[in-house]
Formats: sequence, C-alpha cells, structure tokens
Amino acid sequence: MKGLIIKSTGSWYQVLEQESNKIFEARIRGKFKLIKTRLTNPLAVGDLVEFSLEIDNVAWITKIEPKKNYLIRKSTNLSKEAHIIASNIDVACFIYTLKHPETSLGFLDRFLACCEAYNIKPLILFNKIDVLNEDEMEVVKTIEALYHHIGYDTLEISSYSKVNLEILQKTITDKVSVFFGHSGSGKSTLVNALQPALNIRTSEISEKLLKGKHTTTFAQMHFWDFGGSVIDTPGVREFAMIDVQKEEIQHYFPEIFSIGRGCKYHNCMHINEPKCAVVENIETGEIEETRYMTYLKLMEEAEENTAQ
Repeated sequence: MKGLIIKSTGSWYQVLEQESNKIFEARIRGKFKLIKTRLTNPLAVGDLVEFSLEIDNVAWITKIEPKKNYLIRKSTNLSKEAHIIASNIDVACFIYTLKHPETSLGFLDRFLACCEAYNIKPLILFNKIDVLNEDEMEVVKTIEALYHHIGYDTLEISSYSKVNLEILQKTITDKVSVFFGHSGSGKSTLVNALQPALNIRTSEISEKLLKGKHTTTFAQMHFWDFGGSVIDTPGVREFAMIDVQKEEIQHYFPEIFSIGRGCKYHNCMHINEPKCAVVENIETGEIEETRYMTYLKLMEEAEENTAQ
C-alpha cells in the first residue's frame, strides 16, 4: 500500500492511504538509512511511503520514497545533529514581522540559504502590516526591496484585515506549502484566516518578552478546501545545512555568487583574499552586510562540521 505522511509525533506517524483516503496510525519497521549523516529522523511529514497493515489496522512503514527536497532544523538538545522538518515542499513561506515579535534578518537569510541548498521555492510574507505606522512601513518597504532585488518573491499581508490573502491563496493553490517564522509571527493565525474551519490553536504574544509561545508541538499536514495542503510545523529556532562543503555556501547567496565572478581569484572565498569583488561591494552597499554575516557564519559551521 502507498501513502503520504500527514502527521509526525516522533515514534508514531499518521499515513494517508492514497486510494481510499483512509488514515492509519503507523510505525517504522526496521532501520532506514539516513539520507545525511547527522539527521536524527529518516521520515517527516510530506514523505511518500509504502506500508503494510497488521492486526488492529496498525500500519508498518516498509519503504520511504526518495525525497524531492526537505528542510531541516538544528536539534534542540543535540547541536551537532539535525531534524527533518518537512519533505517534498513546493513553496516555503517565511513569515516576517517587524515587531511583535521582531524577526531577525539573520534568521531569514539562513532560511533562504537552506531553500537554495535544498532546491525549494521560497516566498517572503511581510505579516501584520496593518499594525505598522508610517515609519515602520517604510522600513518594511526597504527590506522588501532588498530581497526583491536579489530575486526573491515577497508579499505584504495581514491575517486579521485579510490584506492580500486572495493573492497568497492563488500562489499556494494545488501546492504543498509550509509556513515558517518565529513563534508568535502568526503562522497558525494565517492558516486559520485562509481556512477558518481548520481552527488551529494560536497563542498571544507574551507582553513581557514580546515573544510567542510555541503552540504547535508536532508537524502536521492540513488540506486546503481550495486545493493543495499546508504543513504546520513547530516553531523553528534555527535552520541547518548538513554535509555541505564551505566552498558550496556562496552558491546559496545569489548576489554573492554573481558578484563573486568579478574576484581576481576563481577560488575566492570572499573572506580576506586580495581584490575580492564581494568585500568591495559590501563597502559600497551593493551587498547587504547582514547577509554577508550570515554567509560567514554558515562558512564557519561548514568548516566545523567537515573537521569532525
């Protein structure tokens, strides 16, 4: 039997049988080879599998189909290991909020680099624009222009006042989408705004810390009435890349890779080499410093991982 993983709680999974549309509780039989050396889980929501039924309709997963792509996060308790968040994604939506809570550009840049590395189409959603004053809106417009210039798709939205939700709906119709953002950025509220019948639990922002509380504790796929699905994920504190060589990192920053062709040395790493076009363009403002800092951090992590 063939199915789709629609929920993961760690040791148990829910698998949707594709012909009958029946849902079965499932477990993994045997050990599966992990696709990358430091991943803690072979299976995630969005994976296509083969399974067999046993007594009491318990399903045993016997085969995992190759993944088209996936996103991973650093494991909370094991910093050197990582966990697959979702597989086979058509569009990954990153929810950016200027305040309540404030989204760090480093977090966004790491997300975009991971999308580039694992061949996933990203969409940056500037959420809660209805609570911004004129000056704050100007800041959002500047950030949006920066990412637009690099080549990323962006959209200004509000879940509460329904700004541009029709455009978003058309973008994700008949696709597997996933929403990311800091806790409290409005992931679950956005899903509920697009389809109120889902009634996903949301949380208020903590006034003291201006941070959200994690309300989604496991990954789950929900199906849109208008076609397609969304994978609701627990809050991700840090995205990760596994088994990536430091020489590859510049490929995941389109503007650094493009400008880097003008460097004197073809193998320039854009750190401290002479006549580096990238470093020169940071000084002129053509490359945003926050993105370059994320680039250096990922280079450092790749080197550390290779040394282990």
